[in-house]
Amino acid sequence: MTFSSVYPHYVDKVAKKGRSEAELRQVITWLTGFTARQIDKHIARQSTFAAFFEEAVLNPGASEIRGVICGHRVEEIANPLTRKVRYLDKLVDELAKGKAMEKILRA
Repeated sequence: MTFSSVYPHYVDKVAKKGRSEAELRQVITWLTGFTARQIDKHIARQSTFAAFFEEAVLNPGASEIRGVICGHRVEEIANPLTRKVRYLDKLVDELAKGKAMEKILRA
């Protein structure tokens, strides 16, 4: 699965709840360390999630992302790639649910 195929769904999900694409990108940047240009490059290249996270420098605070996503506790997911994808999904969910940005970014 490619990051570029899922990204529009992330945008739609947060926009339906009154959040902006800029806020979504802030969350992605916090998790991955990517700049806006790097995010755009991954979208244009149609990078798989494996390639996307291979180039990412995961935020040390990512280990604080806890909770249930798709019926699984994020912190208990054994596969590292799946856990990273679910970290991103969880952050997008928190953004869409109106959680304060400083809480989403574990500040």
